[in-house]
Amino acid sequence: VQLQASGGGLVQPGGSLRLSCAASGFTLDDHGVGWFRQAPGKEREEVSCITDSKHNPVYLDSVKGRFTISRDNAKNTVYLQINSLKPENTATYYCAAGPYGSVWYRTPPYWGQGTLVTVSS
Repeated sequence: VQLQASGGGLVQPGGSLRLSCAASGFTLDDHGVGWFRQAPGKEREEVSCITDSKHNPVYLDSVKGRFTISRDNAKNTVYLQINSLKPENTATYYCAAGPYGSVWYRTPPYWGQGTLVTVSS
């Protein structure tokens, strides 16, 4: 089981990025998925997740309307589209997956390695 995150980088305030998380060894469609982030000196927080079989997305209040989680089942990949980036969004972003309940309780068993997003002018 492996999750491979990618897509981070340096972007100016107001810019956009699309983070990708490719899964291998299991089928993402059967599992809950989530994106978390951790900024320097801060605790990890969940940004967005899908925790039910209807794939209803859930978002952190501060990112609603700017971040969008989605899946491509054919590619066994989950994405996080992040728009209107702000300097305070600078963090390492991690994807994670597991049984729906584990993602709901923020304890998914499978984690990607993280991809760094830096928002700076």
